[in-house]
Amino acid sequence: MAERVRVRRPTDQEGQRLQQIVRRGSTSSVRHRRAMMLLASAGGNRVPVIAQLVAADDDTVRDVIHRFNEIGLACLDPQWAGGRPRLLGPDDEDFVVATATTRPAKLGQPFTRWSIRKLAAYLRKVHGRVIRLGREGLRCLLARRGVTFRRTKTWKESTDPDRDAKLDRIEHVLERFPDRTFAFDEFGPLGIRPTGGSCWAKQSRPDHVPATYHRTHGVTCFHGCYSMGDDALWDANRRRKGAANTLAALKSIRAARPDGAPVYVILDNLSAHKGTKICQWAKRNNVHLCFTPTNASWANPIEAHFGPLHQFTLANSNHPNHTVQTRALHRYLRWRNANARHPDVLTAKRRERARIRSEKGIRWGGRPIHAA
Repeated sequence: MAERVRVRRPTDQEGQRLQQIVRRGSTSSVRHRRAMMLLASAGGNRVPVIAQLVAADDDTVRDVIHRFNEIGLACLDPQWAGGRPRLLGPDDEDFVVATATTRPAKLGQPFTRWSIRKLAAYLRKVHGRVIRLGREGLRCLLARRGVTFRRTKTWKESTDPDRDAKLDRIEHVLERFPDRTFAFDEFGPLGIRPTGGSCWAKQSRPDHVPATYHRTHGVTCFHGCYSMGDDALWDANRRRKGAANTLAALKSIRAARPDGAPVYVILDNLSAHKGTKICQWAKRNNVHLCFTPTNASWANPIEAHFGPLHQFTLANSNHPNHTVQTRALHRYLRWRNANARHPDVLTAKRRERARIRSEKGIRWGGRPIHAA
């Protein structure tokens, strides 16, 4: 008598995954159906019973069980083949992707970017390899491999010879003394003008702000101070940046910890932050200034909090003067400090932090060109 067909004993991880798919469902009906077959077979059900359960043929159930015994959970996503044979192999596809992500100038072409037409023409005449692929097929291939047409971005590398030492010091004080670490920076200049943004509105009827204005009010600068331990942000709006305004902000930070113990302030290399009076005052009052490396202001923790500030108070606004604008900023800061863990604030901080740290990213075209 032939041995009956049943799945091998699933591992704990496989069993839990099958149970999860069967209970919660799946976006793929094929995946859900196959998981039901396997789970039923693992529970001791025979093939005819399973076939009746999932409304399938007995041979289909046997094929799925045999496939699971061979390759495991990969059988839930069958790779059905059929139709016209593939014109490109995996190596050819890798070559196409590597060529598309390489600057044309590096391959001896007299232009700085590829178009679909230029790329397809270049691939047809590459020495030693002929890839005949139409423009639509090429576009679909690149989209399937996650390569899209994107705008390039500029970025700067830090030329500071003490870059690593400064970053190490900032990380050290953030890890060892978070309750006594503060961050300071200026945000602005802030002008009085209508600023576009986003808001809820009826479809095809967006809210509008004026597009015509006269800049007759001058500008101000938001001098922000951020406490790492208290997760609190406060400010003072000044007409301009300067050593006197920086010193006033540092004094407010020192007043937040009046016990005389060391205080660490992270700030950038603006000349208004490094004056003689500021350095002398900091030394007398046990305030340690931790400067970020040149062209690496992303290392300042306060930078991530300027994104929500712009998103929630300046975007989609039309303040008549600086007094009203400053009051709006202060109202937001009071709400923000009372709701520091609000999901909207955390989401905006994460988005701004990602934007800031993208300054460390790799240039477009900087990927290694193995195949090309």
